Amino acid sequence: MIPEEAVVEEKFLAATGPGGQNVNKVATAVQLRIDVFRLRLPPYAYQQLKALAGSKLTAAGELLITARRFRTQEANREDARARAAELISAAHVRQPKRVKTKPSKAAKARRVDEKKGRSAVKAARGKVRVD
Repeated sequence: MIPEEAVVEEKFLAATGPGGQNVNKVATAVQLRIDVFRLRLPPYAYQQLKALAGSKLTAAGELLITARRFRTQEANREDARARAAELISAAHVRQPKRVKTKPSKAAKARRVDEKKGRSAVKAARGKVRVD
């Protein structure tokens, strides 16, 4: 799901790193600001997006995605939009509810045996009586 133009605000920045004069002169890095509230996401998708985005989601509800991987502005723009679309579509995937299970009889027996063994080891640490 690619966000509409009205929701996305683009800003072009000078990229960092190697690249010499090109990187110093040309604003090739792209920063996308996407207003998450204007995307009209369902509540479950918004919660999932908050979890997936982490620090990329501001307190004001803006999703910040910066792309500076490529030398050209257009390639970085496409990269940022693709990453935004991927993040938003991943937020729409519903996580299946976890089905509670109880431990089997064998698992309970193993746990009790381990506790008894541990108890015996600790009991043996006491003072040794010499009769």
